Amino acid sequence: MLGVFAAFAAVGFVAAYIGPTGLALTQASAEENPPISLYASSLGDIQRVVAAEDAEPAEPTALDRGGYTVFVKPKPTPTPRVQARSTGSTSGGWRPPFVTPDPGSAQAIAYDMVLARGWGDDQFACLVALWKKESGWRVNAYNASSGAYGIPQALPGNKMAAAGADWETNPATQIAWGLGYIGGRYGTPCGAWDHSQRVGWY
Repeated sequence: MLGVFAAFAAVGFVAAYIGPTGLALTQASAEENPPISLYASSLGDIQRVVAAEDAEPAEPTALDRGGYTVFVKPKPTPTPRVQARSTGSTSGGWRPPFVTPDPGSAQAIAYDMVLARGWGDDQFACLVALWKKESGWRVNAYNASSGAYGIPQALPGNKMAAAGADWETNPATQIAWGLGYIGGRYGTPCGAWDHSQRVGWY
């Protein structure tokens, strides 16, 4: 019985201690330190605009562009590409590439004459290949089996006398005759070259 009495006494003592004072302390502690939740902590992050009721709407701020400089990077100027002059037909098989002739050579003489006729670098390249095959560009090249002579391999050689009396030794005379022959029969050096590639002669 004494144990039961002691238990009731302890409960009564605690209730008397807590009583109104203990309840007040517990409530004060809860008001000073409210429980923190995710929702409650996010309320403090909300931005609010507070304006006076009589305040006039503010004028929008003008943007001053005077302090800015816009720099546009210019596009690079393309390097001009030099294209070889081209004239005449481009049909046919393989065409030789253009090579600048050595100054003072028979090919240099021929190059000036080709340009004077209005033909381009491609036509000169065909002429170089054609006469290299025919005579190796030798002024005194002679074909004993056919009788063809000179740089253009005129057949017979004395046909070139129509271009000059020095046809046997002067490359300019031979070239002038040869270009006239090519122009009259094939139209262009590349036309003569294409024919030579097909049948072996021009």
